[in-house]
Amino acid sequence: MKPPIVAVFLYLKFWNMRKILIVGASGQIGTELVLELRRRFGAENVIASDVKDEPSDLLKDGLYEKLDILDKESYNALLDKYKITEVYLLAALLSATAEKHPEFAWKLNMDGLFHVLDSAKEGKINKIFWPSSIAVFGPNTPRENTPQYCVMDPSTVYGLSKLAGERWCEYYNKKHGVDVRSIRYPGLISYGSLPGGGTTDYAVDIFYHAKAGKKYNCFLKKDTELPMMYMDDAIKATIDLMEAPSEKVVIRSSYNISGMSFTPEKIYAEIRKSLPDFEIEYNPDFRQEIADSWPKSINDNEAQIHWGWAPEYDLKALTLTMLEHVDPSKLF
Repeated sequence: MKPPIVAVFLYLKFWNMRKILIVGASGQIGTELVLELRRRFGAENVIASDVKDEPSDLLKDGLYEKLDILDKESYNALLDKYKITEVYLLAALLSATAEKHPEFAWKLNMDGLFHVLDSAKEGKINKIFWPSSIAVFGPNTPRENTPQYCVMDPSTVYGLSKLAGERWCEYYNKKHGVDVRSIRYPGLISYGSLPGGGTTDYAVDIFYHAKAGKKYNCFLKKDTELPMMYMDDAIKATIDLMEAPSEKVVIRSSYNISGMSFTPEKIYAEIRKSLPDFEIEYNPDFRQEIADSWPKSINDNEAQIHWGWAPEYDLKALTLTMLEHVDPSKLF
């Protein structure tokens, strides 16, 4: 049975009214998320923003605004200017970088979230995506098959801010009805962006060295197992969660999601199947302690059951894709 013409008209009208703002669009996730959202919803409906004066070449096919999310007045002005309905808040200082600048990391990661949550509370926007991380877990968290609900005692500034953010997201949802949705990202791997200061970024950097024919100096021990995910799966999970009916989004703190888990030794062995002369050495630095406090593998049953999450990439598929597309001239 076909839907009534009026219903189709109202649906299309609502669809065209959607205006999406990405805050932190130049980062690891932001660039690829903007491109996919523009592909789905139209470049005119997705506004990229970042603290940089100009967008990267990849983001020049649509609207771009310079924005410091700590400037609440400028943020609210953008909401009014474009009649924004949804905000993806990606601006944050990542784990390793945050340890070097703890006070600024806390301010950026927390104040930015409050500005966006408050704008939803005040009825200026309808929906929020805010990313959490496996950094919310800590040394007393079960490290194997880490469940959705468990001990969470993060040992980094980044992890502390994400755990606090999860609690505030849930609070704003329960107290003020804010439609906020979140994922605890594992380590993300992509050829679309360079390593960005995270503890899991070795799994991106290693491909640039392999393609360039350079020995890789790994800052983690060879047997350090961590949860990872190919970027396409992360983007898919993000948009799937945001497009899920509200009643399906049961958890309003943040969802566990899983892709794969591997060690530097395992990804090295997989790369050598294609590049047998590739060499690696291991010189762990301060990031080893951070990695040792994080899970080895993630249980994401709730995401699977509530909104149908399922990854598409395993280690073999990830490795072949990265080796095909990585351009070492961007790094060396």
